[in-house]
Amino acid sequence: MASQSVVIDSYQHLLQQSQRMLEFARQGDWSSLVLEKSRYLVELENVTQCERRLGVEGGDRVRRACLLEQILELEAEIRSCLLARRDELGRLIGVSRRQLEVGRAYRADAPVGPDGGGM
Repeated sequence: MASQSVVIDSYQHLLQQSQRMLEFARQGDWSSLVLEKSRYLVELENVTQCERRLGVEGGDRVRRACLLEQILELEAEIRSCLLARRDELGRLIGVSRRQLEVGRAYRADAPVGPDGGGM
């Protein structure tokens, strides 16, 4: 039974990592989020292998299900932050493109001097 608590402890660690990832996402600290997500994926693989070896029984299954539910809720919040960031970046790209187009239009209308440059 003690060896099975290792699995639950690992899920609790995943929950803590998910909480940190959400905090990074809320703060807009994208590089820390990516770094923590990398660590999370390594830990998730370790948990998966550990669970295959040791299994989870009885009350630990209920605890694991509760932890997984919390992790999934945090993942949904993180995804929401990422989607908002994606939309923000899309808007910024659109603004940059419009500025480039306006700049090109004004340069196209500029008088050309004898050396081929603007006057």
